[in-house]
Amino acid sequence: MTENKNRADGIIVKGIGGFYYVRTESDTIECHARGKFRKNELSPIVGDKVTIEFNKDGTGHIVEIHPRKNFLIRPGVANVDTLVLVSAAKSPLPDFLLLDKLLVLAESKGIEAIICLNKTDLAETDEVSDFISVYEKASYTCITASAKTGDGTDIIRNAIKGKTVAFAGLSGVGKSSLLKRITGVSLKTGDVSKIQRGKHTTRHVELMETSGGFVFDTPGFSRLEADEIRAGDLWQYFPEIAERHGMCKFRTCNHIGEKGCLVKEAVDDGVIANSRYENYISLFNKLKEIKDWERKD
Repeated sequence: MTENKNRADGIIVKGIGGFYYVRTESDTIECHARGKFRKNELSPIVGDKVTIEFNKDGTGHIVEIHPRKNFLIRPGVANVDTLVLVSAAKSPLPDFLLLDKLLVLAESKGIEAIICLNKTDLAETDEVSDFISVYEKASYTCITASAKTGDGTDIIRNAIKGKTVAFAGLSGVGKSSLLKRITGVSLKTGDVSKIQRGKHTTRHVELMETSGGFVFDTPGFSRLEADEIRAGDLWQYFPEIAERHGMCKFRTCNHIGEKGCLVKEAVDDGVIANSRYENYISLFNKLKEIKDWERKD
């Protein structure tokens, strides 16, 4: 990043109520966005790399939003390098459908996905290995960890060093406890970061500096942005299905039980996890119900 007397480049680390807090090389500046962004139907979001122009009172205005490599709508964040998907081995039990939805989200946005199985201190060895087997078959990086004992946290820390990272998963899986172990950032367990303005408390997204990179503190990712994906394209976002696409008896195969489907054969042979395949079919059928006019594109 470079700075001069009137302008500076930076990254939006927090946005709330029309105020954007931009981290430059030397300071964090409270900014407003220029009206031209609204006219162009473009709103700054946390994670955006921007150029700001300084005001006389030390605040600033965002005058340019640099091209995004990706962005997510719910919650609104930009330029994510890695999505760490946290599941618990016990209490609560793994939600495989949610995990697969989030993996589809990461794949569709070109975001690296790392799967972390937390609370392994509560589970039997075979329960942990069965979970890991599902996703290793799909070629995902899987890390076993325990926020309670610290096991695996060094591996996660090294995997996200220097990156912009979001943690996702159900409430209660231990995301906050893991973050505290990994980054030293302390978040109230079961809560999200908040700002008080007058009588109102507002949930918001925040980007926190840590270990040479950034970590998103968000209210949580829990929904697949299904209206951006067509059923016929879903295969692209399941790596173990994508590598077999076009090899079935019929080139138009959607891999939901058609005759001569190599994907179904791989499931029957145990090469593809049955839970992944069932979730693929479930998502395919839901996406098929969405009309074209309901989609955002």
